[in-house]
Amino acid sequence: MKTLSSALALVVSRLTFVALPLTLVAYLIWGVVGALAAFTAVLLITFVQYAFKLAQLSRWLNNPDPAAAPDAAGVWGEVFSRLYKLLRHQQRSQQALTDTLARFRQAVEAIPDGAMMLDAENRIVWCNPTAEHHFAIALDTDRGQLITNLLRQPDFVSYLSKENFHEPLTLRGQGSTEQVFSIILVPFGEDQKLILSRDITHLEKLETMRRDFIANVSHELRTPLTVISGFVETLQRTGANQPELFSKSLAHMEAQAQRMQRLVDDLLTLSRLEDARNALVEHPVNVPELVASLLVDAAHLSAGRHQFKSQVADFWMIGNRDELRSAFSNLVSNAVNYSPPGGSIELIWEKIAGEPVFRVRDSGEGIAAEHIPRLTERFYRVDRSRSRATGGTGLGLAIVKHVLNRHQARLEIDSLPGRGSTFSAIFPSTRLSEASPKPVQIAAA
Repeated sequence: MKTLSSALALVVSRLTFVALPLTLVAYLIWGVVGALAAFTAVLLITFVQYAFKLAQLSRWLNNPDPAAAPDAAGVWGEVFSRLYKLLRHQQRSQQALTDTLARFRQAVEAIPDGAMMLDAENRIVWCNPTAEHHFAIALDTDRGQLITNLLRQPDFVSYLSKENFHEPLTLRGQGSTEQVFSIILVPFGEDQKLILSRDITHLEKLETMRRDFIANVSHELRTPLTVISGFVETLQRTGANQPELFSKSLAHMEAQAQRMQRLVDDLLTLSRLEDARNALVEHPVNVPELVASLLVDAAHLSAGRHQFKSQVADFWMIGNRDELRSAFSNLVSNAVNYSPPGGSIELIWEKIAGEPVFRVRDSGEGIAAEHIPRLTERFYRVDRSRSRATGGTGLGLAIVKHVLNRHQARLEIDSLPGRGSTFSAIFPSTRLSEASPKPVQIAAA
């Protein structure tokens, strides 16, 4: 606007510059009447010319295309030049603003958190795709709708009406979804609000697991402590006057103490495996030799109640021997504990499609399909009373899962009730060792 005013001022000054000299000359030649006539003629011609240029300018301003700017010389050329520069500057500013807004919207749409803009009446103005997913809405069809008509949960309606801008709200997804969101309200502009949402389902599951873990550990420790306390109380009452009772009490107390020791050892093992600072120390592992030692341990644990077989290929693997022994030992001890007397257990070390695979196959009770996905959860037991009778802590398969994860491996479970189970630890081919060990002879126990 300032540029246009200065341009018009320039036109007036140029008009004055042209008309006054001509008027002076006419006055000297024809007198006052001639001077007025000359001045009037100049003004008329000038204003006709300026009216034509103004019409050109008006038409151009209706469609201000820089490429179609009027071409003129003199003062009008200067006016058009200034307006053209002003227009180009405005266009560049508008384009820069449009680009900035586009980048901002792209950034908001890319963030993992949901963002929804509401007006003063809590109607939806805009939201990013994440918010559409969180609140189960579609911006194309729900723009302008009251958010409380679409999200009718009483906790959310109350939170929105109170305009609590300091505390977040934990909100569970609508319908059958198990998602959990953290909602926070942010005021901006004139009575506008921004709703920010974050998916905290994973955090909620971790918190649930933490509570369950503490409850399970407390329960697992309370049982042997209760047994030990009971026997201690009995011995305090009877003293050493009943040698047989004294001996049995000590045996039971020792068994319960060993159970607590196994539980503590497994908890420490899990803690070490989950510690991100505990880097995996890798080296070539003589797996055939490791399987041989596992067979000896299994035979000792079985005490002659089972038959053992093995199929062991002569290749090594890159990994951590202590962790692999812990994982493989848990699979073998589970097979021994859950197989009835007279059953068979087979240990297999082989390559399948170029991948190292360790299998433990048993002829035990088998596992129903609905239990298999949860077997690696801490303290999960198919039969709690049966597991305690075998002395298990409920952490063995959780340890197996963590060891395999650290070795980029996976656990596959194939089982049917009454037909036994096969647990397979499948490692990536990149863990094959280039070492060429001598074959290890393993005799069936």
